[in-house]
Amino acid sequence: MEKIVIYTDGGCRGNPGIGGWGVWLRYKDHDKKLKGSELNTTNNKMELTASIRALESIKSSDINVDLYTDSKYVIQGINDWIEGWKVKNWKTANKKPVKNVDLWKQLDTLNQKFSVNWIWVKGHSDDPGNDMADLLANQAMDEISQ
Repeated sequence: MEKIVIYTDGGCRGNPGIGGWGVWLRYKDHDKKLKGSELNTTNNKMELTASIRALESIKSSDINVDLYTDSKYVIQGINDWIEGWKVKNWKTANKKPVKNVDLWKQLDTLNQKFSVNWIWVKGHSDDPGNDMADLLANQAMDEISQ
C-alpha cells in the first residue's frame, strides 16, 4: 500500500498567545507545505491543529500514513489516553473534562479514517522533517504578528 510521510509542529509565543502550526507532507516525489496561525491560543492547540490539518489534506483514505510529531501530548493522547476518555464520556481519570475536546474529537475521527502510524521525534534535534514543520509554524506566527 502507498505511504505518505507527514511532519507536524505547533508552537506559541506566550501560552496562551500567538500560535502557529506547520505541516510538511511527502508522497512519492511530491511534497506539500501547510501552515496557519491563531492570535490567542495555546501550544497544545497548535500541535493538535497541525495533525488535524495534515490528515484533512489527504485525498485518499486508502493510504498508510507515518505522522511525525515532537508533541508528547499528541502522541500520548492519541495512543494512550483517547480510548479511556471516550469510555468516560471525554473525562480524564480525575473526572475532569478533557482539555481541547473539540480538537481531540476531530483528530479521533480522522485517525479512524486512515491507517496512521504515530511517531514521536525529538524537537530541535536536526531532524529535517521536524525542522521544516517548525519553520512553517514560525513563519505563520511571524505573518500574523506583523
